[in-house]
Amino acid sequence: MSSDKDVQKSPKRRRDQQETQGFTAEERAAMKERARELKAGKADGESAVLAKIAEMPEPDRSIAERIHAIIKASAPSLSPKTWYGMPAYAKDGKVVCFFTPASKFNARYATLGFNDAANLDEGNMWPTSFALKELTPAEEARIAALVKKAVG
Repeated sequence: MSSDKDVQKSPKRRRDQQETQGFTAEERAAMKERARELKAGKADGESAVLAKIAEMPEPDRSIAERIHAIIKASAPSLSPKTWYGMPAYAKDGKVVCFFTPASKFNARYATLGFNDAANLDEGNMWPTSFALKELTPAEEARIAALVKKAVG
């Protein structure tokens, strides 16, 4: 009779375990955050977004506050909500754009991203994500124009 300690794991089983452990701690945390969001249902999205922004370290917080204000002014039809623990803005329940702070995944820059619900199509290829290190009036104007186009 062999004990559990004597049983060797097959190469396939070891490979399966390595693949399931392939996510970073930050990615696993984002997935858990999304599961909590889905369980919470339709809570007050504005409050949830502002709370997430308040938790961010600088300079992410300042950038997120400005982006939130720009999106609210440029596209009041978008509903703020959290999405994988990040500020996001939805139309008819579909996320149009979102802000990923640099601190979320230990990146060197924050990101403003657009999902396929955004109407940004330009021919056969167009950008859907923009790196942000700081916001000047020029970037703010470009973000406002992109958000207006995305919901248009």
